[in-house]
Amino acid sequence: MSVKGRVKWVEGMQFIGSIEDGGCSIVLGEGGISPMKLLLLSVAGCTAYDVMMILKKMREPIEGLEVEISGERREEHPRVYTKVNIHYRIYGDVKEEKARRAIELSQDKYCSASAHIKMSGAEVTYSLEIVRGDDD
Repeated sequence: MSVKGRVKWVEGMQFIGSIEDGGCSIVLGEGGISPMKLLLLSVAGCTAYDVMMILKKMREPIEGLEVEISGERREEHPRVYTKVNIHYRIYGDVKEEKARRAIELSQDKYCSASAHIKMSGAEVTYSLEIVRGDDD
């Protein structure tokens, strides 16, 4: 599978990035997001997509999903991530064992963005919170 994209300098230290046939663009640098922060958001988006899809296939009554992500980077260059933590907040009467299984499948098999982070040597950890309707 081949993917093509482009980053174009706008002015100062601002760039516009887009993926061919992607349908949207993103501002990088000044007035936008740094590439390394975008990398973290990519991991969060990738695993969120997986977990949602897996739980729906499991026919779990998921009502919502939030993924919070944080990372620590090396001080010296290249300033790669050394630790990444992902917190999954799942809304609905979802069984905990099914939620954990969906997360494990995402982290161990499906999420290519997480795989890239892990292959760079980062330690990736996660936590889970299930918010049920009666938890309000």
